[in-house]
Amino acid sequence: MTASMVDVSKWPLFSLLSTEELATVRQACVFGTSANEAIYITHGNEVFVIGLNSSSCLGTGDSLSTVVPKKLDFLQGKKVVSLSYGSGPHVLLATEDGQLFAWGHNGYSQLGNGNTNQGVSPLLITANLQNKKVREVACGSHHSMALTQDGEVFAWGYNNCGQIGSGSTANQPYPRRVTGCLQGKTAVGITCGQTSSMALIDNGEVYGWGYNGNGQLGIGNNGNQLTPCRLAVLQGLCMQQIVSGYSHCLALTDEGLLYSWGANTYGQLGTGNKNNHLSPVQIMADKERIVEVAACHSTHTSAAKTQSGQVYMWGQCRGQSIIVPHLTHFSNTDDVFACFGTPSVMWRLMSMEHDGFMTVAEALKKEFDNPETSDLKFSVDGKCIHVHKAVLKIRCEHFRSMFRSQWTEDQQEVIEIGQFSYPVYRSFLQFLYTDTVDLPPEDAIGLLDLATSYCENRLKRLCQQIIKRGITVGNAFTLLSAAIRYDAEDLELFCFRFCVNHLTQVTQTGAFWQVDGAMLKEFISKASRCGAFKN
Repeated sequence: MTASMVDVSKWPLFSLLSTEELATVRQACVFGTSANEAIYITHGNEVFVIGLNSSSCLGTGDSLSTVVPKKLDFLQGKKVVSLSYGSGPHVLLATEDGQLFAWGHNGYSQLGNGNTNQGVSPLLITANLQNKKVREVACGSHHSMALTQDGEVFAWGYNNCGQIGSGSTANQPYPRRVTGCLQGKTAVGITCGQTSSMALIDNGEVYGWGYNGNGQLGIGNNGNQLTPCRLAVLQGLCMQQIVSGYSHCLALTDEGLLYSWGANTYGQLGTGNKNNHLSPVQIMADKERIVEVAACHSTHTSAAKTQSGQVYMWGQCRGQSIIVPHLTHFSNTDDVFACFGTPSVMWRLMSMEHDGFMTVAEALKKEFDNPETSDLKFSVDGKCIHVHKAVLKIRCEHFRSMFRSQWTEDQQEVIEIGQFSYPVYRSFLQFLYTDTVDLPPEDAIGLLDLATSYCENRLKRLCQQIIKRGITVGNAFTLLSAAIRYDAEDLELFCFRFCVNHLTQVTQTGAFWQVDGAMLKEFISKASRCGAFKN
């Protein structure tokens, strides 16, 4: 699920990137015990890393930190579909073609390569996964999970509480298939708390295993489970999404109902108090349908997004305990973690790409001067501008009456424009699609003339702002004479005062001689009346 209006620069680490570099980012993940490491993938599928590099978690082949993005050549051109990180930190990454890579901290074999040596570069993990395509990865503090395309769950690494689901507490050096109650079932989602694991099944059931001291498995007691155990309380509900915090869980049904369970020291369950819950309890029942929940194993923070796009947060938020879901001004759950998470890590591999949805304003902007969808052309100075009659009629009274009075369908659909220049007329039409103007002050004068003739008052005001901001000693008289010519009194006064204030400079630049005699005479007379020549 992608987020809308995501701004990666809300994460402090991304302040190290230039504007140009930020524009190339397609996916990103900030992680690490102090949120001091980041991985990002560009639109060209190049993988870059930046930051502290604790436990060689940046995969650069060394343990050096970097404030300059370094490219991971090993992953060049591989499209990343899932990424997760542990507390060591260690990193798991799955590519579009189902390959699994791991690197970083490996003290408990959480990389799945059979040893406990730090992984300084991305390792391709194949043991027990031959011919299996991995579609999703999840990390606990020091254990790892992978979900294959055919719905099998594999786990490996630290197993002191049974989080590998193998039936023992021996650490697991290679990926091992999780069976028991999951045998014969198709998993569609996985998530890890610090030392617990959860799986979501295609029929909406939820299974948990591992540490359960705070009730984070949701099975009604607080005994650890060495093999998967079904959350019986959720019987009859079809779960669609499940996420784990440090030691709590959130689950969302297909009808948009939200359940939470586990630790609640910081109010992260959103129940209005700080009591732990050993079984799922429904929260936010008074709110509209919820479409997304968010949590991650390195924080005690929770977030949710509703159908209309409202984002709530609760739990530990910048050190405060918020025990009831609090409505934020954010438009996505990612921002909650950027601004309020401790540490401010990302709860998922974040995508800068929109989910394909465009607002009306974005769609209109995109279609301006698009020959493929237009049904009308303006020809100005021999150049064509492609537009849509409907948009022009909706946005401008001049065109509405023009099309009403003289337009017939069989007329040639090209309108010749003679009285305005191409930059001016194009800028006017673009304004009708975008509400904005981007012109130098000298051209804005021409657009002011057009706005006056077409009775476009808002456009007149925008042009006047551009002219006021762009006035200089060199162009002051040109702008002043234009303001007089187009009857823009407010602008005329502004330009006049500018000329008076800079009279000596204006005279020295020869700007005086750009104006006709009558205009100059009028100016000198006005300037004299207001005492400009006293010195």
